[in-house]
Amino acid sequence: MEQQQNPLPDGKGATVVCARCGKKAKGAQPTWTCSVENRTRRYFCDDCARANIRAIEGRLDSSWW
Repeated sequence: MEQQQNPLPDGKGATVVCARCGKKAKGAQPTWTCSVENRTRRYFCDDCARANIRAIEGRLDSSWW
C-alpha cells in the first residue's frame, strides 16, 4: 500500500489519513501518533499506533514494521 503523506493539520476540518491503514479523520486527532520520517510528517491512527508502539518508541521507520 502506498503511504500517504500529510501536512500539519490546520484544525479547520482538514482530513488526516493514517499512513499505515488509510483510515481518515477530520482534523488533528488527540489519540493519533505523529511521526517525522525522512523529513515527512506521517500520522498513525490509534489502532496502528497501539499495534506498533515498540517500533515507534524505538524510532524505527514505518517501513520496518
